Amino acid sequence: MKLSKTIKILATLLLPIFIAAAVFGAGYDRAGTASGQQLLIPVGARSIAMGGADLATVTGVDAIYWNPAGIARAGYSANAMFSNTSYLADISVNYAAVDASLFGFGHFAFSLKSLNFGDIPITTADNPDGTGGTFSPAFFVGTMSYSRMLTDRIAVGATAKLVSEQIERVGASGVAFDAGVQYANFADVRGLDVGVSVKNVGPAMRYDGPGLLRQGDVSGANRPPGQYKINAAAFEMPSYFDIGVSYRIPFAQNALSVNYLFRNNNFMYDQSVVGAELQLFDMVFVRGGYDYLMGAGDNPNASIFGPTVGAGFRYSFGNTTLNLDYAYQMMDFFTNQHTLAFSLGFK
Repeated sequence: MKLSKTIKILATLLLPIFIAAAVFGAGYDRAGTASGQQLLIPVGARSIAMGGADLATVTGVDAIYWNPAGIARAGYSANAMFSNTSYLADISVNYAAVDASLFGFGHFAFSLKSLNFGDIPITTADNPDGTGGTFSPAFFVGTMSYSRMLTDRIAVGATAKLVSEQIERVGASGVAFDAGVQYANFADVRGLDVGVSVKNVGPAMRYDGPGLLRQGDVSGANRPPGQYKINAAAFEMPSYFDIGVSYRIPFAQNALSVNYLFRNNNFMYDQSVVGAELQLFDMVFVRGGYDYLMGAGDNPNASIFGPTVGAGFRYSFGNTTLNLDYAYQMMDFFTNQHTLAFSLGFK
């Protein structure tokens, strides 16, 4: 390999690490203080079933959330997916995404994630038991991604996100950015893939709106009551940095993929995630994952999320490939989560 090409590859892989070193700090002492927490809600049943450990191998529209570099590695000219997750406290998470290869310039992808909270009773300081009315928060994340293959082994990608959170007469919006790299057959070892990504880097979000207005009286002054506004604090995005490795072991017409992910979090404990996928005849898939919080010790309240399992089915007909995937995540204190995803790929 030429020296200039080697330098280019190393620079591509190490740039996200340098960025992460500049923007990330120690995590758990700031837990619960980040804005845009909906950015941390995962999507795509295949990767959820492996705990997100497949950072180095995730492809297609699944990769929009996990590692945008993988969008260009799906092998489809167009790809679409819809998924639904039964999340915490009866919250439903809906996700839709599409990507397409345009005239050899790479892949462009778009996605929309929305949360359905249902109707929530309106309470006030004067009516803590409720006013009789209801409201429904509107939370969504819209993304636009670009990914391309630099060589037959190296893919890069980036995502821009628009984050919106609207509650009753109060809301916040912001932008965030992801960047990622995937390197297949790393160090000329067939089946060994490496991935790196930086997620949710962007300016702080701040809530605003008429719901922050309060009526106040000035004692001892000859003036009527007036309105004053509460200035909400700004909170940073929940940024984190991932590095993952995957090794694929083929046997007969089947294969076993073993994945590992290290995640440096800006607002919680760092994570060490392992996941595996058993592929049978390129049609049936069995998956599992486990997420360990590093530094949490015996703290029983460090995380409510438990191990994950899942399965998938793939069927190709003509130039079209159909994928059905399911993931199940065990939970503490809440009902266990279910994610169902449906996707189509077109050659």
